[in-house]
Amino acid sequence: MLGKFVRVRVTKPLGRFDSETNTKYLLNFGVVESGLDPRFPVAGAYIMGVNHPVRRFDGRVIAIIRDKQERAVYLVVSPKSKRFIIQDIKPAVAFRHKGKGVKIECFYERSCGAVVFRDIGGERRFLLIKNKRSAHWGFPKGHVEAGETDLDTAKREVLEETGLHIEVFQGFCERSAYTIQGRIDKTVLIFLATTKDTRTVIQQSEIEDYIWLNFDRCLATLNYENDKAILKKAQAFLTEHSALEVF
Repeated sequence: MLGKFVRVRVTKPLGRFDSETNTKYLLNFGVVESGLDPRFPVAGAYIMGVNHPVRRFDGRVIAIIRDKQERAVYLVVSPKSKRFIIQDIKPAVAFRHKGKGVKIECFYERSCGAVVFRDIGGERRFLLIKNKRSAHWGFPKGHVEAGETDLDTAKREVLEETGLHIEVFQGFCERSAYTIQGRIDKTVLIFLATTKDTRTVIQQSEIEDYIWLNFDRCLATLNYENDKAILKKAQAFLTEHSALEVF
């Protein structure tokens, strides 16, 4: 379903009050006219990213809603230029779908984290962690939660995973994008940060191990090329900017 485009004929436009369900529609809603395999029946589609009533809409499928109480499946679609994650979608469709019987499968994710460094014995060393769900070393990061900015997420995730309070430098934020098993389009934002804390306390439920390494050893330890590219940019940024300001 990732990347699928559909056409929606709107039957309940934004702002319409539906007397049958006693519900005011906070999103445009309609039937899917084309773009889907007929073997995948849906009860309708909600349109996000359009803030006025429309009659028809061509958009990209960003999520599936499975409502066990209604025994029905719905789609959530949006303009191609916009991306919404589960923290955006869940409150947007809550006027019609909420509770334990509702499962939302979103095809887009966003995580935030940081390249964290500190001085150890007069040498700049960078922090890497190994997640229990992966055999690879990488930077501390995690999913954005409702109401958070990207910067909030990065600080919270580093603190939760490593016990470190960080100071984030202005002017550095790198984006990494990839697809997970052909199903999820993921974007990761990585900031650059330092810490005055000297004790690393890993999150036992999530993190298997951690290590502080100098640049060369850190570069050799990282598994993914996009992480290596981010580390190189972080090192160059630190070399170029002698006086840095933090958030």
